Amino acid sequence: MASPTAPGDINQPDPSWQAKSKQMPLLVRRCGAWAVEISFFAASALVPYSIGALVNREAQTVPLNPSIVVVSETVSRTLGIPVRDRNPRVAPLTNLFWSAASIAPIVLGAWQLFLLARTGQTLPKRWFGVKVVTASGTGPGFLRVLVRESLGRWGVPLGVAYGIWRLSGAFPDLVILGWLSGLAMLADGAVALRYKRQTGHDRIANTLVVSARSTQVSLNPVKTQEWTEEDAAIAALVLTPERGETENPSLWNWMRQHPGIILLTVTLGSAGVILTLFVGTQIYIQSQANLRDSRQRNDELFVALVSKLSPGATNGTAGRRSAILALGTVEDSRAIPLLADLLAQEESRAMLDAIQQALVSTGLKALPRLQKLNQALSNDLDSLRFGGKAQEQELAASRQRTVQRAIGKILTVYSSQLNGADLSRTDLAQSVAGPAQFTLVLDKVDLSGIKLRNANLTNASLQGIRFYGTGEDRRSGTFDDWISDLSGANFEGANMTGASLNSAVMNRTTFVRAVLNKANLSSGNLNAANFSSALLIGANLQQAMLKDASFTGADIGSANLSGANLSGARLGKVKAQGAQLPLTNLAKSEWQGADLSGADLNESDLQNADFSSAKLANANLKNARLQNANLRNADVSSADFRGANLAGANFKGAMFVGKEAVDRFIQSPPGAKSGRLQGVDFTDAKNLDSNQIAYICLQGGFHPKCPQNN
Repeated sequence: MASPTAPGDINQPDPSWQAKSKQMPLLVRRCGAWAVEISFFAASALVPYSIGALVNREAQTVPLNPSIVVVSETVSRTLGIPVRDRNPRVAPLTNLFWSAASIAPIVLGAWQLFLLARTGQTLPKRWFGVKVVTASGTGPGFLRVLVRESLGRWGVPLGVAYGIWRLSGAFPDLVILGWLSGLAMLADGAVALRYKRQTGHDRIANTLVVSARSTQVSLNPVKTQEWTEEDAAIAALVLTPERGETENPSLWNWMRQHPGIILLTVTLGSAGVILTLFVGTQIYIQSQANLRDSRQRNDELFVALVSKLSPGATNGTAGRRSAILALGTVEDSRAIPLLADLLAQEESRAMLDAIQQALVSTGLKALPRLQKLNQALSNDLDSLRFGGKAQEQELAASRQRTVQRAIGKILTVYSSQLNGADLSRTDLAQSVAGPAQFTLVLDKVDLSGIKLRNANLTNASLQGIRFYGTGEDRRSGTFDDWISDLSGANFEGANMTGASLNSAVMNRTTFVRAVLNKANLSSGNLNAANFSSALLIGANLQQAMLKDASFTGADIGSANLSGANLSGARLGKVKAQGAQLPLTNLAKSEWQGADLSGADLNESDLQNADFSSAKLANANLKNARLQNANLRNADVSSADFRGANLAGANFKGAMFVGKEAVDRFIQSPPGAKSGRLQGVDFTDAKNLDSNQIAYICLQGGFHPKCPQNN
């Protein structure tokens, strides 16, 4: 009798690594396939994203692809991630790679789902020898795969984790969300401990994960050379599942068996629909009639008020004033433009005051019209300064002050409701000349989310003002935070003591001679901002972006700038006694003549920084990177250099002992060694003279010229 032979695919040898993987337990192979699937999916997004971030250093930039903006904002809103730059610009290649990073996971996921639906295996599942099947051993199909993967595997576990995270005090901590998601997915997998080979998502989709090899063997019986037709018939009887003879319990069959219930349901449903349509139609007709009546009454009132404003009206000044004030309460879209036009033409101061009061009564709706009128009157004033009559200048100034006062009152009355309000390029500067004096006073007003791009708020009083709000979720540091845009605005001479400017966009904003003592500017975008001669005593500038900013002559004593980016900033003659600057990026910054006595510069990046003639007495420079820094003629007495990198640093004329002459550095200070130079390597430092080296050696520092016994 001939020996039995198996189908060719059973005896085909697997690659060595696949053969070893298929010898592992099914649970291990299943977990391995899942890990590879997730890794592929993550790599498809992270690889192009990382490449895009690396090439995002070109001088020429373009707006970020709108689709990427939508994706990033959706993710940020869902996860509560703060977005500091609402109008990002990137290199052209970055746009390309980041677009690929958003598309690649979708393409890869769709392909793997297609394979899973058709064959029951993704590529990683095929490599690990596992397969997804139904209870009858067939492939899962597209609908079952969608339910299994979208709802079962990810939707339910992550939805539960996200719901707990969002409704609890853990929001917006992403680390806690990660732990909750992991626990939810472990719970989904733990279902298999009760139901053999079925996790939670398998139970939802009614699928099984089995060994691909065992499935092939069981579904394809081995044939031998002696396999006869009688054997085939017996196998068919054994392997063919028994079919039930019961009628399929479909909806149509149920309807055929219960015609009375169906007739009653249709009758009641039809009556309900007819009644609903009738009542809805009557309500709609009545509401439209009421709306027409209301519009007609408002229109009649508006026409009557306008008639009282005409030059030929007999109601006099009092009647005209009453008509103007009434226009502020009329629900008519024509009222605000009419009031603005009247203001632009009015010559009477009493009428100007009435128009101002009416515009304030209209509320936030008047701001766009007031903004445009403000800009137009500013242009008129600029033109009249070159040859205009004094009377015309005074009248234009009076109208401008009326607009400014109206804006100021609206901002005060509607405080904390201004998110998204746009007053860009508005002139709200102080005016002290002439009868139309104006000073903007918004102390302790909440302007969270307002836009004041290129606005002029010179010498305004803004003590305790808020330019940052927590948004609808009442949690700081999330996507929906109300962040103000003050880019290019002029706050010269403004008093902003205790102001909340955290996270605000303030690129190229002017704060010359402004008072910002104890103000909060943390995490703000302040690139190229001008703080010359400003007062920032005790201000909070943690994590602020201050690249190329100017602090010349400013006072930042006791201010906290830890973690800020001040690369390329100009801080000449700044007063920074006791300032907190640990972990700060100060590369290529300029500190000529600055006073940094007692400042904390621990672990800061000071490469190529210029500290010539600066005072660094008692400063903390532990572990600072001072490569190629310029310390020429600087006072570094009692400064702590332990752990600092001084390669290429220029110490020409630097004073290590108070203000004593260089020829007295060799003298030891009274008492024991300070230890602040203990173990510090000055080998690669530049321009150290013999007296400086002697002092360094005496204090325990290292230099090639130090005596061997030291």
